[in-house]
Amino acid sequence: MKSKIFLYLFVFAALIVLYQFVSANNFQKAMNSDIDGLQSEIADLQDSLQKSQLKILEIQYFSLENNDDALAYYEHLDLKNPVRYIEDKLLETNERKGNNPLVPYDGMESDFKINKIKVLNHKWLLADFSDGKYWGDLVIKYELKDDLSVDFTLLDHLLYTRSH
Repeated sequence: MKSKIFLYLFVFAALIVLYQFVSANNFQKAMNSDIDGLQSEIADLQDSLQKSQLKILEIQYFSLENNDDALAYYEHLDLKNPVRYIEDKLLETNERKGNNPLVPYDGMESDFKINKIKVLNHKWLLADFSDGKYWGDLVIKYELKDDLSVDFTLLDHLLYTRSH
């Protein structure tokens, strides 16, 4: 009788060990599968991040901030951020009552005002204007003088025919 109890206990313990082994093996396979999936996601994210960084570099190619040759024109001026200064000066032209004087169109819904500005280099910038419904783009030549005044000259413009 005593030997049968030990035999049953041994078989029961063996079944528990076998269950634990199979369970741990399945758990290990699931973890490996999860790790492989995460590694694949990380690789995809790294590729996506690299593509995004390249896209940002491409977008920033035509910008005064990243053009050392163009920035050299302003080294003698005491400006920490020439781009911001030029943008502020252009936005000051919005403060006049009525349409912005650089926009060669009369606003249809309200006055045309400049919204967004992209300073390309030490001579040109792009600007977006809108009256709230209609919008367009401007190509502007500018000159930042030694006395920190800025002259703006409209080079070209367009008004989109459909509203937003």
